[in-house]
Amino acid sequence: MSFLYPAVPAVALLVTVAAVAAYGNLQKRRTAALRRAGLAPPGRIKRHLPYGLILLALPILLVGLGRPSAEVTTPRVSGTVLLAFDVSNSMRAEDVTPSRLTAAQTAAKQFVEEQPGTVDVGVLVFGDQALLTQAPTDDHDAALAAIGRLSASGGTSLGQAILVALGTITGKPVTLPEDGAPAPDLGYWPSATIVVFSDGQETGGPDVEAAAGLAAAAGVRIQAVGVGTERGGTVEVDGFQLGTALDASLLTAMARTTGGSYLPAGDANTLNDTTKSIDLRLTAKKEPLELTAPFAGAALLLLMLGAVLGTRWHGRIV
Repeated sequence: MSFLYPAVPAVALLVTVAAVAAYGNLQKRRTAALRRAGLAPPGRIKRHLPYGLILLALPILLVGLGRPSAEVTTPRVSGTVLLAFDVSNSMRAEDVTPSRLTAAQTAAKQFVEEQPGTVDVGVLVFGDQALLTQAPTDDHDAALAAIGRLSASGGTSLGQAILVALGTITGKPVTLPEDGAPAPDLGYWPSATIVVFSDGQETGGPDVEAAAGLAAAAGVRIQAVGVGTERGGTVEVDGFQLGTALDASLLTAMARTTGGSYLPAGDANTLNDTTKSIDLRLTAKKEPLELTAPFAGAALLLLMLGAVLGTRWHGRIV
């Protein structure tokens, strides 16, 4: 417990000691006066309890004037969420209506709108390379605008997406270590989550599971949302019709490496429902809680009780 005015508890102690001493002297004089008058003093409970309650209220009230506060641990959903969108050519496939990318955008917007202000949301896009288009922010309108600007082209590098996301979270560039070299120390970021929207059609770049291993070591969990269907669809690239289907195995392995999960979404409606299942972690944050009101309430209750007993037993408020 801490106090806004730390000298008040010491003053409260001195005042209380002085009040108890004064009460003791007063009772001695009263008892002596009753005996000189040939009267027996009242019983101990009736004689002392009303005064004792008032004396007990005094230090509580004085301590309350010092503005006491305590730190309480409050669980809440908070932290950083990076939404990583696959914007490769395969995301133009229409096996998810109206297209994989458009359906992912709609679901992600719904996800962002449901987040509390304590969650910072960032937006990252990846094709052959990865690019942060909106730094994590509590301005969710900015994140929604970034999601709305997505367009598809190029190949897919899930590994590069993870590395850029980790760089954003940790504030420093992240690359895979060379063979035999120790993994970089990225610190520990358990309140950060990467949510990947992709069809899993990897075309090259850094090893995905190795990049996911770095995320796991840093305490960052990856949640993968599969966008597409196993039956697949076709897209036109440079005049050629290319078949593309959802590859759930790579997305599942990537997520599970970090302790996250893979969430399948076969159509647009299912995809929207899937975002509701994305698991964000509860974090515990210590927050100050002022205790002035409880102290004042306790003191007032004791004063009232002392006054009631004094009136009933002695015919007056003590």
